[in-house]
Amino acid sequence: METEYDLIILGGGAAAFSCALKASEKDVKIAMIEKGTIGGTCVNVGCVPTKNLLDVGEKLHECASISDDFDFKKTIENKDKIVSYQRNQKYTSVLESVPNVEYIAGHAKFKSNNEIEINGNTISAKNILIATGSSSMIPPIQGIDTVDYLTNIEALDLDSKPESMIIIGGRTLGLEFAQMFSRFGTKVTILQRNKRLIPNEEPEISDSLRQYLEEEGITIHTGVEIKSVKKQDDKTTVSFSIDGREQNTSAEKLLLATGRTPNTKELELENTDVKLSSKGEVIVNDEMRTSVSHIYGAGDVIGEPMLETVAAKEGNIVAINAFFDKSKKMDFGAVPHAIFTSPQVASVGISERESMEKFDSCSCRTLLMEDVPKALVVGKTKGLIKMVVHPQTQQILGVHILSDLAADIIHEATLAVKQKLTIDDIMDTVHVFPTMSESIKLVATSFRKNLKKLSCCVE
Repeated sequence: METEYDLIILGGGAAAFSCALKASEKDVKIAMIEKGTIGGTCVNVGCVPTKNLLDVGEKLHECASISDDFDFKKTIENKDKIVSYQRNQKYTSVLESVPNVEYIAGHAKFKSNNEIEINGNTISAKNILIATGSSSMIPPIQGIDTVDYLTNIEALDLDSKPESMIIIGGRTLGLEFAQMFSRFGTKVTILQRNKRLIPNEEPEISDSLRQYLEEEGITIHTGVEIKSVKKQDDKTTVSFSIDGREQNTSAEKLLLATGRTPNTKELELENTDVKLSSKGEVIVNDEMRTSVSHIYGAGDVIGEPMLETVAAKEGNIVAINAFFDKSKKMDFGAVPHAIFTSPQVASVGISERESMEKFDSCSCRTLLMEDVPKALVVGKTKGLIKMVVHPQTQQILGVHILSDLAADIIHEATLAVKQKLTIDDIMDTVHVFPTMSESIKLVATSFRKNLKKLSCCVE
């Protein structure tokens, strides 16, 4: 093992790989240290496995009922094969093709601002990237240590389908798992602390998605204060209150979807001058530098937004700033995100509330998906699309979608926000008809014209 490197990377996920691949374009020695499974959260217990299982649930739902020959165990086994393939193709094989990166399995700890202890050895580097990701946050609920709760990791590896499940949390992870298991045939109850599901999204989207989920048979309680949990016979009982009224609900499984916490506690950062937030996040500037200029942070470990695509971008910026004599900055203003429920949620840019705070007004338009020809043709009319523009310049500042294929549609909106396009730029762009993405042009057109008085494809 080398003892001196140009770059030491703590972590083996998206941020780590992006940084390593960009830095390897230079003649530098790199050490990548990972204590867990290579590939990070997304490929192993996040995006890849959940989207596969959500697709299975979608197919079952489209069949109108749970098929008697639905094999839950086989479904999980197939998911594992896909995860293994993606991990090998996109991480293990990629790493093998980069000769100047040394992969080290083990738990890394800081000894100083330049030194790392790993497997009993001390190594040092001119640059260090902390990209150790995040873990499920376990809330301090009375009795939580006495019950067998699930996080997303255990929920993805169940041997058999639960008959019932309580999910604490009503944001992205909670809603995706709720719909997934509900469509598998599990009776699902969601307990959400906030008054709304996905409270960071537009109220119209939150309210509509709640309606759709409840129509599928999911029980949803919002404004919940969790009191305690306990084991009763073969079920877990959760005691909670809403507006002071005490209630109980029981289920075979309890899933905690209460957020993520950065993996910094075991790094012994107290031996360095790296500053952390009150939540334990590594504090960085827009060049991804910590309070120690040669130590960087990227990915979930620096906090929200905890997205694989953002982590990869941040890791790339670290390598550029460390080895390419540039001062590249991270721009979070045009970062899209999505929730893969059905219909999907996708957003980019500012919300109506943020527009009101900034301009004291909101130039906004909302288009129902039932007014999008393609949605009507294929029977995917659930949802809406909302656009926020600058009240004077008509520059597109935000787009928020609840619809089938929202996660795909959002990219035109992302480019519009990033490139500071106006509604006229979108209106002047020819779109394919009929498509779901045509909804971007239609909602832009609605600022200028009454769509009810236009024929198809009229400019």
